[in-house]
Amino acid sequence: SLLFWLLSFCCMKTNKRIFFFQYTATPLCCPSRSSILSGKYPHNHMVRNNSLSGNCSSKAWQSGPENQAFPIYLSKKLYQTFYGGKYLNQYGSKEAGGVTYVPPGWDQWHALVGNSQYYNYTLSVNGKAEVHGDNYEKDYLTDLILNRSLAFLDERSPQHPFFIMLSPPAPHSPWTAAPQYQKSFGDVKAPRDGSFNKPGKDKHWLLRQPPNPMVNSSIDYLDNAFRKRWQTLLSVDDMVERLVKKLEDVKELNNTYIFFTSDNGYHTGQFSLPIDKRQLYEFDIRVPLLVRGPGIQPKQTLQVMMNIDLPMTILDIAGVNVSTLNMDGQSFLPQLVPSARNGTSRPYFLVEYTGEGHLPTDPYCPKLGPGLANCFPDCVCEDAFNNTYACVRTFKDYNLQYCEFADNEAFVEVYNLTADPYQLENIVKKVDPALLQTMNQRLIKLQSCEGKKTGQDVFTTSLCCYTSSNRFTCDF
Repeated sequence: SLLFWLLSFCCMKTNKRIFFFQYTATPLCCPSRSSILSGKYPHNHMVRNNSLSGNCSSKAWQSGPENQAFPIYLSKKLYQTFYGGKYLNQYGSKEAGGVTYVPPGWDQWHALVGNSQYYNYTLSVNGKAEVHGDNYEKDYLTDLILNRSLAFLDERSPQHPFFIMLSPPAPHSPWTAAPQYQKSFGDVKAPRDGSFNKPGKDKHWLLRQPPNPMVNSSIDYLDNAFRKRWQTLLSVDDMVERLVKKLEDVKELNNTYIFFTSDNGYHTGQFSLPIDKRQLYEFDIRVPLLVRGPGIQPKQTLQVMMNIDLPMTILDIAGVNVSTLNMDGQSFLPQLVPSARNGTSRPYFLVEYTGEGHLPTDPYCPKLGPGLANCFPDCVCEDAFNNTYACVRTFKDYNLQYCEFADNEAFVEVYNLTADPYQLENIVKKVDPALLQTMNQRLIKLQSCEGKKTGQDVFTTSLCCYTSSNRFTCDF
């Protein structure tokens, strides 16, 4: 699902846009959103998947990382805060505290109970249940959260800055477009370039099991999903346009930073996987990030950021002393506004994922046995218990990805993204063993990294070590 933020800040004259490559700490909804809220890697916030047992919106999450999430710091800076749309997949369930539970730091709370829906859902509106049906004018969730955010801008106190976070369901399944857009893109199909419908012959076992080439029913299914996803995004286009126009009307556009991004990537036919996410490849871990705001100086060179950097950046803009925060990310405000101060680039980072599976079998594909999940009728399974991996993605010296699996093969995948941008060839058997050892050691250190070390002036981040004087060192 998409994520859209508006953060007011006063007052600079220039207001431009910049585009980043952003990577997710993990390619799945709930743990990725938990990383965005907390600024932490999954191994530190401990949300592993979309289930309560995987800590999605669990009591452990609520009593721990959520109590240090970035909205709390905005609230302390007297920001007026608004949330609308999907929050965490298990939010609002009885085991997670029900609809009466409102996470700390939010003044206006309009959060979806459960996973993405467009109609027939329940909202927690400031802790009270609000049930919605299937009337487009009253209930279509993308439009509803837009309208309530517009009302919030009208009702806010002009004496205080504001922060709005909108999470429309689009383009998440069930891909229900607004009535006026349901016939759009009638001839559109998923792109056929890159790794589309290519075999995963040298990849971990889950990528070796899909039939190749894909059967026609799988191709028809993914093309239909691709087209419907685009249709739902037309309402998001409307949302962005109306919010920007509203900021102009209330004379706040030039004082407002706007962030537009997503919580994970998505594949449609890559390596013969029909549709989903959860994989280590660029199409699932890389997402766009568009930022507009005061003082931004567009650059020709695209910067590389992570979603764990977003809360640090937002709080840096708001005037919080981010060097004191217990987060794994780093502020990329210096890349947005170079006049603010000197910044540093991230040469490498961690991506991690914990696989899920059904016991005994997935109902769509019992013939493949236990431990699989997200199987489609053509018996292509997108996840499994041993689809558990950790990767180092590096940009310093090498444009490289190195991944280790926690499976009985101890499988390793290595890709040279310069020579092979679509990750078609696993070169683990071709690279220098010394390089593999170096990448393994980086991975071990990244998997044990955490934010500020209590009682010390130096804290370890996902990248390296920083000190309060902003000196920069790395021990990798």
